[in-house]
Amino acid sequence: MRVVVISEGESLDSEVAEDFGHAPFFLVVDTDTLDYHVIENEFADSPEGAGVAVAKAIATLEPDAVITGGIGMHGLDILRKANIFVSYDEEGTIEQCIVDFVRRHKRNTAA
Repeated sequence: MRVVVISEGESLDSEVAEDFGHAPFFLVVDTDTLDYHVIENEFADSPEGAGVAVAKAIATLEPDAVITGGIGMHGLDILRKANIFVSYDEEGTIEQCIVDFVRRHKRNTAA
C-alpha cells in the first residue's frame, strides 16, 4: 500500500505533523518495504488555503491513504472525493503510525 504521511521531518523517525496544510514535509511511503521519498511542502508558509492546496497536490500522487495529525474539512473532502482514505488524529513517529495503520487496516479488511 502506498501512503502519504504528513511530517515534521524527513525520516521515518520524524513525528507525524498536527497541521496538515502547514507541515514542512510529506513522506510517500510503501508500507510493505518502508521505502519512502520526501516531498517538501511548498504551501507550508501560505497564509490561507494551504490545506486545500496540499490536499489537491496529494490527490495527484494517487496514494491509497493519508496519515496526519489533523486536517480541516475542506482538505478531508478533497481527499475523500479522490477515493483516498484519511487516517487523522495520529501522533507519534511516522514509522510507528504506519505500523499501527497497517495493523488496523488488515484487521478491518479481514472482518
